[in-house]
Amino acid sequence: MTAIKHALQRDIFTPNDERLLSIVNVCKAGKKKKNCFLCATVTTERPVQVRVVKVKKSDKGDFYKRQMAWELRDLAEVDAKDASKENPEFDLHFEKVYRWVASSTAEKNSFISCIWKLNQRYLRKKVEFVNVSSQLLEELPKAEESVPSGESQSVAGGDEDALDDYQELNAREEQDIEGMMEVCEYAISNAEAFAEKLSRELQVLDGANIQSIMASEKQVNILMQLLDEALSEVDTIEGKLSSYEEMLQSVKEQMDQISQSNRLIQISNTNNGKLLDEIQFLVNYMDLSKGHIRALQDGDLSSPKGIEACINASEALLQCMNVALRPGHEKLMAVKQQQHLFTELRDTFARRLTNHLNNVFVHQGHDQSSTLSQHTAELTLPKHSPLHRDLLRYAKLMEWLKNTQREKYDGLSRTYVDYMTRLYEREIKDFFEVAKIKMAGTTKEGKGNKFATLPRKESALKQETESLHGSSGKLTGSTSSLNKLAVQGSSSRRSQSSSLLDMGNMSASDLDVADRTKFDKIFEQVLSELEPLCLAEQDFISKFFKLQQHPTLAQGEVESDGGVPSRQPPPGEHRHSMSLTEKDMVRLMMNKIFQSIETELNSLIALGDKIDSFHSLYMLVKMSHHVWTAQNVDPASYLSTTLGNVLVTVKRNFDKCISGQIRQMEEVKISKKSKVGILPFVTGFEEFAELAETIFRNAERRGDLDKAYVKLIRAVFMNVEKVANESQKTPRDVVMMENFHHIFSTQSRLKISCLETERREAKHKYTDHLQSYVINSLGQPLEKLNHFFEGVEARVAQGVREEEVSYQLAFNKQELRKVIKEYPGKEVKKGLDNLYKKVDKHLCEEESLLQVVWHSMQDEFIRQYKHFEGLIGRCYPGSGITMEFTIGDMLEYFSSIAQSH
Repeated sequence: MTAIKHALQRDIFTPNDERLLSIVNVCKAGKKKKNCFLCATVTTERPVQVRVVKVKKSDKGDFYKRQMAWELRDLAEVDAKDASKENPEFDLHFEKVYRWVASSTAEKNSFISCIWKLNQRYLRKKVEFVNVSSQLLEELPKAEESVPSGESQSVAGGDEDALDDYQELNAREEQDIEGMMEVCEYAISNAEAFAEKLSRELQVLDGANIQSIMASEKQVNILMQLLDEALSEVDTIEGKLSSYEEMLQSVKEQMDQISQSNRLIQISNTNNGKLLDEIQFLVNYMDLSKGHIRALQDGDLSSPKGIEACINASEALLQCMNVALRPGHEKLMAVKQQQHLFTELRDTFARRLTNHLNNVFVHQGHDQSSTLSQHTAELTLPKHSPLHRDLLRYAKLMEWLKNTQREKYDGLSRTYVDYMTRLYEREIKDFFEVAKIKMAGTTKEGKGNKFATLPRKESALKQETESLHGSSGKLTGSTSSLNKLAVQGSSSRRSQSSSLLDMGNMSASDLDVADRTKFDKIFEQVLSELEPLCLAEQDFISKFFKLQQHPTLAQGEVESDGGVPSRQPPPGEHRHSMSLTEKDMVRLMMNKIFQSIETELNSLIALGDKIDSFHSLYMLVKMSHHVWTAQNVDPASYLSTTLGNVLVTVKRNFDKCISGQIRQMEEVKISKKSKVGILPFVTGFEEFAELAETIFRNAERRGDLDKAYVKLIRAVFMNVEKVANESQKTPRDVVMMENFHHIFSTQSRLKISCLETERREAKHKYTDHLQSYVINSLGQPLEKLNHFFEGVEARVAQGVREEEVSYQLAFNKQELRKVIKEYPGKEVKKGLDNLYKKVDKHLCEEESLLQVVWHSMQDEFIRQYKHFEGLIGRCYPGSGITMEFTIGDMLEYFSSIAQSH
């Protein structure tokens, strides 16, 4: 082990300026026996660093290499496993626990002892030693004291003891030693003689020291004498101080009495000042003037001055009642009496105010009822601004009542809502009755602003109108221009409308426009009257009942005013608290007051939809605009919510109208004996689009119309093809061509952006079917000649050269001349004239496509003529064979036939 230690010191630690103090041969516990050495080292330079180094023998040779090192300050614990028995195992706790097995217990103990000593010297006992024998740690220092230094080094490891005893010489000590060694030249050669000389000199110095101490004894005696004199002087001063203290004791007692007296005077003055502050506080904040008391007890609540006085008195009373009393004030009799007075005044004034406002509601209601008859024959609603103006004078008193007597405030709110509900219900019912009769065209103002006797037809229509009250608008059918097939129903309705409106000389379409324009104005008038009425009432409720658009304060909270201290009323003063926000209360009151508006609006919408389903277009635009306006003013207002609900009904009716038109298209039947022409639902779509574009110009809900357009045009396309397939009198191509041409013209004229794809599709269908009709109708005007040249083309296709076709027996020049002679110009013109008459029978006059079709036939005929001439020129060159007529002749034939008809 000593040889290994010297080798490690030489090869590993000396190059790194380190000294090896202890070494132990170990292997890891529980694993394969791979031996290594744990070394305890210190650096030779200051500050000294202590490390535990793991050294392992290299696999490639016999030399050792440094594998891992830990600072001793990072060592937390040393665990020797067993303090009483010999056990080679031990643990070192660094950042993790390292478990080792030493080759012998002696090496383990020697290594742990070295670690303990290094811990004692450099780390001030920071490392904890567990399961280590205390004798091992204690005996080592004792053994070092009992043996010479040389033996101690050999027993305990030598180097570490030398490290403990070693102290470096300073510069002066080095100079002294060098001087001594120069004097004693034999110091190097004879160390024992040198040491003996040093011992003799040391004894001389000790003797000199003893003589010096004995010489200073006299001075010590003098010093002791001086100390005794000083102690006697101290005793004298203490006696004088005691006498002075006795003299001042009486003065201290007198000063204490004076201080106590002054303190009591200050306490008395402080108490008097506080008492004065309390009295002033109570007088200032709990005193109500006689004028305020008279106003609360007998103040006039009908005159402006009286109302103002009552408002000031109520605010003063509320301020007095809400004063935040200090502790103990409630026990004062005067305070109790004043609070009792305030309570009586509050109850008395609240009762007077409640009775007066109830009377005001009734009185104002009678005034409103007396003026109600003035509006019965007019499409206007009575204005309630005078009532609101009169009642708003009491707004501050209502706020006072809300903060002091919540039950009476709630009672007044219910009374107002109940009364206004009845009043508005009568007004709104009469208003909508007038609107419905005007809408039906049966208004006749008689004397006394009452309705005159209605004719029998008008009475029947009025009964029909009344039957729609409260209905949900379950209406079927349509009298729009799309329903041209239902001629009888439409005619009866129009004749009835004509008799009612005295417009018998007007056409049906003009009558529809007049009816719809009149309905649009009436519906707009209805919404324009309702909107300010609801907004004014909601604004009044918010101001009069102090229901602003924010959450209310919890019951009992009273804001302080002007720096006056306030308090929260006791829990028993109010029996309930608000669980709803003031915004919710406004909405509930408005729903109660105007509960009939939504029903009446739905009834009016149902009537308009029954009169003409196209009215839903007008209603959708008008209702959307008013909903948009109301939401911009207040999205959560009653008007916005109600109109939004009604808008859903209007949108449903609009969708039902579109679905009805599509259903009628699908149910259309055509006559088998007459030509089809432009289908009714095609012209109906044109009229619908013209009307819708007029109504929805700059409308907010343009998207709804665009969706309806797509549904309708798709249904029109599908049903045009269906009718064309079922047509027996008119060819399918003619039906498709005329109707899709009409659709294309309508869309091009109206320029509906959402139907651009359908417009191009309609043009494509029209062009395709025009070409198909021309080809099928024209057929083969030169039939035999066409068959002849088909045979020629067949021979060429079989491989016969074109110039050799004339040598074929069936296709020689004589056969060609024979076929050509059968088609002189006169016969060709006669055939074209018959064709023109046939086309004229197929086409309808409304679309004016005859000349277009005739011109297309002319182009197709010329194309066939040029094709025949080309074949003659290629297959019969130099034969001089030509047709009996020229292209000029053909153009003259087509032109003369068109002009003659």
